[in-house]
Amino acid sequence: MREIAWTREGEGTPLYLQLARSLRDHISGGGIDPGSALPSERDLSEIAGLSRVTVRKGIKQLIDEGVLIRKQGSGTFVARRIEARGARLNSLSDDIRSRGEEPGVVWIYRSYARPTEEEAAALAVPATTRVARLGRVRLVGGEPLAIEHAVIPADYMPDLDALQDSLYQALETHGFRPTSGTQRVRASLATQTEAGILCIEPNSAVLRIERSTRIPDGRTVEFTRSVYRGDRYEFVTELNEI
Repeated sequence: MREIAWTREGEGTPLYLQLARSLRDHISGGGIDPGSALPSERDLSEIAGLSRVTVRKGIKQLIDEGVLIRKQGSGTFVARRIEARGARLNSLSDDIRSRGEEPGVVWIYRSYARPTEEEAAALAVPATTRVARLGRVRLVGGEPLAIEHAVIPADYMPDLDALQDSLYQALETHGFRPTSGTQRVRASLATQTEAGILCIEPNSAVLRIERSTRIPDGRTVEFTRSVYRGDRYEFVTELNEI
């Protein structure tokens, strides 16, 4: 970790915001790696020559922005952000592993049932079709990142007990890995229940994602609705001149 540079600005900007800006610039410049601990409030107070109350407010500002996260009993850390490339169909597990981290999952439910009318329409199957209904919390570094609710025709997912962290890997095992799909993303606010599961404040920014994917012959294999933490997940799309 490089030494934090701290320079006071003019009198018009509160000291805690000046500190937050210096820390933000230090982090974005690679001074502290994602997942690494921030110096203690006492150390920052000595470095910046500020009161611990001011330092605490500056840190809270960055926590509210999603730049930092606080782990009870462990300290304050630089948040890890997951980037999803908009034009690629990839699993979250693959995205996480490509960054050198291990994904985790907490299952809410996984069972077979009949689809709702909306689910049957999304999957283009009769309402009498048996489907696998999957609900889980996705983890990165042991911390919750997203809540996912997926529905898949049971013929594509015959063994729920063998399903681990990667849904697409399980589908590939049975010869049904999706190769194309449609995804819709919209900004929203976390409900009380969602906030509790994701360890964020109620009404925090979240991304609601609805995804339908298809196998090569055009059949729909998956209909998933997810809620992702807005402070930890972002979409990146490459733009080219036409």
